[in-house]
Amino acid sequence: MPKKNTAGASTWVDPDDAPELTDAFFAKAEVREGETVVRRGRPAVANPKVQVTLRLDQDVVERMRATGPRWQSRINAALRKALDLPKAS
Repeated sequence: MPKKNTAGASTWVDPDDAPELTDAFFAKAEVREGETVVRRGRPAVANPKVQVTLRLDQDVVERMRATGPRWQSRINAALRKALDLPKAS
């Protein structure tokens, strides 16, 4: 007689063997409001930036980097001005 196939058979787990629910467990928990998952972190923006690869002259990059942090944003502002686009909100 062939053996009974036990694939997919559930096995009983003693609830006392369950891991302790720690603060770290709850920090990683998925938060829901009804059926919707509530995402943590920064909210999505209406017009997100697009990542591109761009080759610029070395002296241009060096000059912009020398202006300090947020130099990429200043390049974006200079391009908007050159294209006569309104300031991004």
